[in-house]
Amino acid sequence: MTKPSLPDLLHAAVSAVGGTERPGQVAMAEAVAEAIDDNSHRLIQAGTGTGKSLGYLVPALAHGERVVVATATLALQRQLVERDLPRTVEALHPQLRRRPQFAMLKGRSNYLCLHRLHEGAPQDEEEGLFDQFEAATPTSKLGKDLLRLRDWADETETGDRDDLTPGVSDKAWSQISVSSRECLGATKCAYGAECFAEAARERAKLADVVVTNHALLAIDAIEGAPVLPQHEVLIVDEAHELVSRVTGVATGELTPGQVNRAVKRAAKLVDEKTADSLQTASESFERVMELALPGRLEETPEDLGYALMALRDAARNVISAIGATRDKSVHDEDAVRKQALAAVESIHGVAERITNRSEYDVVWYERHDRFGATLRVAPLSVSGLLREKLFEDRSVVLTSATLKLGGDFNGVAASMGLAPEGVEGDDAPVWKGLDVGSPFDYPKQGILYVAKHLATPGREGTRGDMMDELAELIEAAGGRTLGLFSSMRGAKAAAEELRGRLDNPILLQGEETLGELIKAFAADPKTCLFGTLSLWQGVDVPGPSCQLVVMDRIPFPRPDDPLMSARQKSVEEHGGNGFMAVAATHAALLMAQGAGRLVRAMGDRGVVAVLDPRLATARYGSFLRATLPDFWYTTDRNQARRSLAAIDASAQADGK
Repeated sequence: MTKPSLPDLLHAAVSAVGGTERPGQVAMAEAVAEAIDDNSHRLIQAGTGTGKSLGYLVPALAHGERVVVATATLALQRQLVERDLPRTVEALHPQLRRRPQFAMLKGRSNYLCLHRLHEGAPQDEEEGLFDQFEAATPTSKLGKDLLRLRDWADETETGDRDDLTPGVSDKAWSQISVSSRECLGATKCAYGAECFAEAARERAKLADVVVTNHALLAIDAIEGAPVLPQHEVLIVDEAHELVSRVTGVATGELTPGQVNRAVKRAAKLVDEKTADSLQTASESFERVMELALPGRLEETPEDLGYALMALRDAARNVISAIGATRDKSVHDEDAVRKQALAAVESIHGVAERITNRSEYDVVWYERHDRFGATLRVAPLSVSGLLREKLFEDRSVVLTSATLKLGGDFNGVAASMGLAPEGVEGDDAPVWKGLDVGSPFDYPKQGILYVAKHLATPGREGTRGDMMDELAELIEAAGGRTLGLFSSMRGAKAAAEELRGRLDNPILLQGEETLGELIKAFAADPKTCLFGTLSLWQGVDVPGPSCQLVVMDRIPFPRPDDPLMSARQKSVEEHGGNGFMAVAATHAALLMAQGAGRLVRAMGDRGVVAVLDPRLATARYGSFLRATLPDFWYTTDRNQARRSLAAIDASAQADGK
């Protein structure tokens, strides 16, 4: 039997999902197929509207080896598993003569734990376990969530938190879920045979395509114990997010509250002397943290060093003691023991890591008005880790709408431990970059307007001229505005100010769930939606409800961000340009994602307005603009307002 051709397979899949074949999608599919066949690596930039999911799924399914697809957002995971994969598998079946299996796999804490649900959660204050359903009053929000979870447990087939609608609070979910460290293990657990997390792992072992998230991919790479099944091909979608997700997984933290909880959990399981030493270490750590001031710790202060060594040593003794003692008087002793061990091991690990202080780690204090001080430690860079763990023994395809920064792939490649394109070294994986473009005609569909006449934004204070400009633009657009702010404080200030000045409804992130806000924004063209980081990359509203995207300023990281400033300094010490490599790259990625909210369909038209003159005047402005879609560019405020008014009039004439 002749092997079906890739163009025929792609055509069948695109028809099945009701899409339109794009030249960029064909080019992408061919590049993915070539990478899989050659066991090589690709960075592929595929603009919005390319249909990149099918661009990688079709060659992956045709190849027949197991593929892991890792994405950053829940929305894309769901789209792949609920829409793209079922339709594509059915469409390709007549030509492939097989139906590839697919499955979703997440971290253990994403699944309902039947043991925790039925036996209760180990608590700090009480002996044994605690029935959370009895303790939560049925009329409280927590009580209602827990009762709904108990009912849902009887009907769910997956136990996956994301299949529960509407969702529940993190506090409620934590009562019926466990981390991988707290899990008893299927063989020791009375509910092991029915375990949702174990069932998900079994489905993944049998699947040809496993859809997961960046965090689980990072855990698989960092912790050394394989979580994902063996696979020959790895496809990382939304790859611009990968470095920050891996950094998040590789970051440790310690707080007095966390240490206190561990002390209480361990106290019942060890002798008094061992428990007292951990209690004493906890108290001295708490005293140090009370005086902690926010900022990076280039050297570990002496008092913190002593407190961490005491904490590390006491935690190590508790871990040994918990492993050596048994106490049948404790109800469900294994679960209590496992939760206590997990809590103490976490503290031991972070305390030891900071005490041993690698030159490649960054340590800093954070202070929160409500929660007090936190001690954090994160890797200065994850590029070495990614180079070593990601690109060995498999073909890797990294794809996103934004992988070229300032016109080439090398910036993103360097953050993942790759040498510049075409450079071969002993341990440098060879890769090729491909930009398949976008089906949209950006110069005709969009305008990039930079408000060059405004004052340069300072660190503090209100920007009266910016507020006036924003109000005028929204009025010209007739609403239809997505406001992307570099801080929540800025978003709130703009919402408060403009609610008093304009007739348009202004929705603010945090006042309702993100899903509800986006739904309300899409439903009424006169409405505006203001918010911060998750809106820069999480909004997909094609059509006339989003015809003006405003960025209040270039989203550089805060100058006092300990990790970013440490990374910047490290680049400079090695002879590079720290500002361009770290701060400008961070801003470029976010701005490209933000600008990508404007044109989501062939008929979309509108304006991206950047209310920061530095995009037009600063030397780095051309680098940032080269990362954005190729919109028609202007600094003429009257031109921007006229264009918005014309787009608004056209939409109203169409009854939208």
